[in-house]
Amino acid sequence: MQSVLQSITGLGPTPVHPSNLDGKVAIVTGGALGIGFEVSRALANAGCRVIMVNRKEEQGDDAISTIKSESPNAQVEWKGCDLGSLKEVREVFSDLRNSLDRLDYLVLSAGINTNQYGLDADGIDRHFGVNFLGHFYAVNQLWPLLRKTDKELGGKPRVVFEASEMHRGAPKNVHFASLEEINDEKLGPTELYARTKLAMILFAKYGLAGKVIKENGDGIIAVSVHPGAVNTAMQQQWKDAYPGITGKLLTWAMLSFGRDVEQGSYSALWALTSPKIEEENMNGWYFNDPDTPGKESAQASDEKLGTALFDLSEMIIKEKVGEDALVDWKECA
Repeated sequence: MQSVLQSITGLGPTPVHPSNLDGKVAIVTGGALGIGFEVSRALANAGCRVIMVNRKEEQGDDAISTIKSESPNAQVEWKGCDLGSLKEVREVFSDLRNSLDRLDYLVLSAGINTNQYGLDADGIDRHFGVNFLGHFYAVNQLWPLLRKTDKELGGKPRVVFEASEMHRGAPKNVHFASLEEINDEKLGPTELYARTKLAMILFAKYGLAGKVIKENGDGIIAVSVHPGAVNTAMQQQWKDAYPGITGKLLTWAMLSFGRDVEQGSYSALWALTSPKIEEENMNGWYFNDPDTPGKESAQASDEKLGTALFDLSEMIIKEKVGEDALVDWKECA
């Protein structure tokens, strides 16, 4: 519906169509489906080599086939990974770190939509594990390659998190103090999802831009974006989150008035390619739309909360995978 209205009224996100990305390399989690696929498709059609990371191989096969039908010479690949398994994240993303010569773009787009509480393979709330902690660990495993691209190859790598305005619905008493707090069965589906989007904004702003990048003197850019309410298969999860008429109505509303998936990709594509972010020192920022800075919630502007999240994330990963699980943030591939 929104895409139809845009064609009539001219309203909606500014279209972003990258070009001339030959020689660039991108990894897109969730890259074979929904918004992630549209990001992968746009980058690949512009000449970028793209590695899509998803759980299901058939999704990867379909995505590659679609992109190749449009651009027969596109360099596009698929890797399987369950972001809800930290050991699998380590295996897959350390292999990518060791096998790739460079990494220019990292897009964190995979995730579970608003849904019922449950645990992932590591015994962690599955929303937090898949949407955030798996991504935190993937970023850590790839950081030496991003630093190499910056320091040795003259690239200006960018890390983009698909966050959401839904971050405003995070629990008011969130402290990121312990795993016990994360595994709170009393939280509702919206709170569980919103907390992960809050975490993404905090990690980009305070964990990466404000801590790792600043301390290292890295030229890497890390930002978070809101794609809008988008018509993807994930909207069907509202029915599982809120069984009965409420879930059906929410799904109908999202599918009826949301953006199409191509429009949903524009914020991330702009954040990946716009020179303005570097020129105007926008590292760590949150964007509502292409070239439109967002106004984060008070929680998302809390540096102490960002520090607590960073520390808790490293602690959980070490507890679940081992003391040697994390790559030194100062390491260069």
